[in-house]
Amino acid sequence: MKTQPLPAYVVALVETMNADPPHDCPRCPRLVAYRQANRAAHPDWWNAPVPGWGDPEAWLCVVGLAPGVMGANRTGRPFTGDHAGLLLYATLEQFGLSRGTFAARPDDGLMLDGVFITNAVRCVPPENKPVPAEIHACRPFLEAQLAALSRLQVVLALGAIAHQSAVKALGGKLPKLPFAHGAVHRLPSGLVLVDSYHCSRYNTNTGKLTPAMFAAAFEAAVAARRP
Repeated sequence: MKTQPLPAYVVALVETMNADPPHDCPRCPRLVAYRQANRAAHPDWWNAPVPGWGDPEAWLCVVGLAPGVMGANRTGRPFTGDHAGLLLYATLEQFGLSRGTFAARPDDGLMLDGVFITNAVRCVPPENKPVPAEIHACRPFLEAQLAALSRLQVVLALGAIAHQSAVKALGGKLPKLPFAHGAVHRLPSGLVLVDSYHCSRYNTNTGKLTPAMFAAAFEAAVAARRP
């Protein structure tokens, strides 16, 4: 009997899952030690590299910095459970890029439509500050994640570190592609990179990033999408 090929959606889903680090990734000793300390203190939390999440047939990939200790490190879903997710998921809803209601829980039933979310660093770093060696060690997973999104057209980088990792993962040259909020960069591969300040509590509470500014970055991403 001839085996039927898997649907394209299933193939895409498997490929994006294969781009995630193992549950006990050993690459970064400092992050491993922090993970073990969090597991001891909070055994009911996720406390592992956070996998990318969203639509495997996405045209847009949002790249953040790293999981927050009380957010994705606790819940296991990017930008879920901390302040940064409030503006991000509200903006996705505003642009019709999600279905359902975001309730800051991985079991809230929310679905993303045309969007995939991941981080430059998959493990939570102490004080939310990964060091250069950790960013470099995690970049192969970002490269694999972006490569697995076969319909990807636009990458939205949240913050300078996410921008730098995305540029390098996509084969670009950093001196030619400086980070700036609202900047739109066209890469040799044909992909478009849009920059935004990170939607962290620090940036939103100080006025460095307003909801209107964040929406403008998404507007630029939508405008860069090919028909």
